[in-house]
Amino acid sequence: MQALRLVRLPWTKLRHSSRDLLAKRPTIHWLLSALVWLPLGLFVTDCIANVKSIRGRSMQPTLNPDDSQWRDVVLFNRFTVRILHKYNRGDIVALKSPVDSKLIVKRIIALEGDVVRTLPPYPDAEVRIPPGHAWVEGDEPFRTEDSNRFGPIPLGLVESKLSYIIWPLSRMGPLGQPVIVRPDARRGSPDWRKSQADLEREKWRSSRVTLAPESSSPSS
Repeated sequence: MQALRLVRLPWTKLRHSSRDLLAKRPTIHWLLSALVWLPLGLFVTDCIANVKSIRGRSMQPTLNPDDSQWRDVVLFNRFTVRILHKYNRGDIVALKSPVDSKLIVKRIIALEGDVVRTLPPYPDAEVRIPPGHAWVEGDEPFRTEDSNRFGPIPLGLVESKLSYIIWPLSRMGPLGQPVIVRPDARRGSPDWRKSQADLEREKWRSSRVTLAPESSSPSS
């Protein structure tokens, strides 16, 4: 037992000396902590998820509706896109604009093999989505720069999927859920009218897309 204590003694002294040094030099302690946690933080924000506020009105009324005094703060799910490479029709995604590389938020309308009836100013009435591409649009067609201007976009430009509204609290909740008419909403009430309008927009978007023959579900 005595020999064992003699072997452990230098390590004990070294551990105590390290603690004393870190206590006396808080800057060193901060730097060591940064070296440990910074790579983990970068990995999480780059590959898992991050939080951002939404600017602009191209996704109204889904995001930043006129009746809200706050910008929406949303969880951007990068894991689904960067790691799983999973894309669904109807997903709201953040992507690099093929025009100027700025980050924009749009909805995936169609995927590889689908045929889309386009909107002005796109020159062709219909377009078939090529392999590895998607057709994206804003929910507010009069305030958006989307595939109707720049055509199908490579899926490699998609950086994340918007999955959850964090702020404001009154609008907190998941994005991308199926649109249904609320059963508790009184007919003619604001909630009832909103759900009806959402349902009509979704039907209109779907009516403009002919799914690829091999597509049996609205997912890639």
